[in-house]
Amino acid sequence: MKSLELIIERVILSSRWLLVVFYIGLVLALAVYAVSFGYKFLKIASGVFDLDEAEMILAMLGLIDAALVASLIVMVMISGYENFVSRFDEAGEADNEVSFLGKLDSGSLKIKVASSIVAISSIHLLQVFLNADKYADGKIMWLTPPRLRRLRRHARFPREADERDVEE
Repeated sequence: MKSLELIIERVILSSRWLLVVFYIGLVLALAVYAVSFGYKFLKIASGVFDLDEAEMILAMLGLIDAALVASLIVMVMISGYENFVSRFDEAGEADNEVSFLGKLDSGSLKIKVASSIVAISSIHLLQVFLNADKYADGKIMWLTPPRLRRLRRHARFPREADERDVEE
């Protein structure tokens, strides 16, 4: 019976390596997203003299939003791999020092992910407000309260608010 228990434990512990497929998928998704970002940037750069101020602000908010989403993907990949699969061997080498490796546990990851989600959500809401003429009043009304509630929560209790945002 003890040998069966050991086999089950080994299978369960070895199954963590299946997560690598997801992390490789996220790397590929990030590469595709980088191409999309480059296309957006070139589109903005080619029309820089044709865009008015409001359109330029919206375009920049789109680029900022893309950067935040990409950062979120990287945080999840690195932290997930470090916490659930294996430690990075290069983390301790002096010539390739990445100071944050090994310091982002699942608790701090939750807080960083929640903060990123609030920032991304705020950017989306700002884009809606700047394009208010393109949205029905009812849609704007339904988009605003949840985001304002999260922003108020973060302003009063940043750490606790992050933990609640992840749970929602």
